[in-house]
Amino acid sequence: MSSMGFGSGWERPQTSFGPVQGSLVANGPGESLVFEALREKKSVDGMISTGLCGALDPALRVGDVVVCADTPIHSQGPCVRGAVHSIDRVAITAAEKRTLRNQSAAIAVDMEAASVQRKAAEWGVPFLCIRAVSDRAGDTLPLDFNRYRNARGDFSRTRIALAAMARPFTVMPQLIEFDRNCRRAADALGDFLADCRF
Repeated sequence: MSSMGFGSGWERPQTSFGPVQGSLVANGPGESLVFEALREKKSVDGMISTGLCGALDPALRVGDVVVCADTPIHSQGPCVRGAVHSIDRVAITAAEKRTLRNQSAAIAVDMEAASVQRKAAEWGVPFLCIRAVSDRAGDTLPLDFNRYRNARGDFSRTRIALAAMARPFTVMPQLIEFDRNCRRAADALGDFLADCRF
């Protein structure tokens, strides 16, 4: 989870469109870790939930930037507008993604945006959601990553690595490809955010 709050007390360098003040919060995946990170009210003027998402719309490709339809931003970078549906687990299979698409009519799925939005509403500040696609609607992920979360909700990289090494000729190549896709999505998200005007 990564969310950004804009408000007083955090200075950032001057840019071509004036001073930017903000703080970054990254606390891990899922609702409970969002609420843990945002337990105490911050002095912010708005909140952005940003990070990776899975595609629910088959038209989306890895690296596409998804912006919630009502998010008021301007950017030269390409994006797709639509709803992001949040669940407190990783959507693993193509079949699960089809079900989520049918139930929610969203174009993408993530694990935190709805929780950040609830906090923004509680604090009475605007909410924005910007995500980048790490896996397509038709993709089934190489492992059920939900099995490798601890009680706090974090993913165990060690357990994921051990599970992959147990099937080196099937899971490992797929996991490497997924990691490559996540990096591609993160790069696309960074480029998009660098050009945003809020």
